[in-house]
Amino acid sequence: LGGAAFTIYKFRSMYVNAEGKSGAVWATVNDPRVTPLGRFMRKFRVDEWPQLINVVNGDMNIVGPRPERPSIVARLREDIREYPLRQRVKPGITGLAQINLSYDSCIDDVRAKVRYDLEYLRRQSLAEDLLIMAKTVPTMVLKVRGW
Repeated sequence: LGGAAFTIYKFRSMYVNAEGKSGAVWATVNDPRVTPLGRFMRKFRVDEWPQLINVVNGDMNIVGPRPERPSIVARLREDIREYPLRQRVKPGITGLAQINLSYDSCIDDVRAKVRYDLEYLRRQSLAEDLLIMAKTVPTMVLKVRGW
């Protein structure tokens, strides 16, 4: 099951101490916290590749709801009643929400993703996972649903 804290591996795409003053906030288009190299890595999702280590370690699956930082999880659990339900499975590198929606920029975006995450829980199967993985490729290669 999900819901346990773990260290997620990513290539650094932001400046050091980028959230020192603001704390954890959602990314924005042309986010000033992101380095030039980080912008390239994010565009092609290269910054996510180290999460395969998390999969090998058993912390994540390839497919599942995206993980979130504990400080943000605490806030979302208060704002979105169904949010904890998505933690019934391990988080994933990609998921139904990621192939259907863009990055979060507000609480309503997260609500929409939670609906997709819960739909994934209802439909979860090997066939569903393979379909999501196949639909993830255009998202990465063609930069669909990214900034």
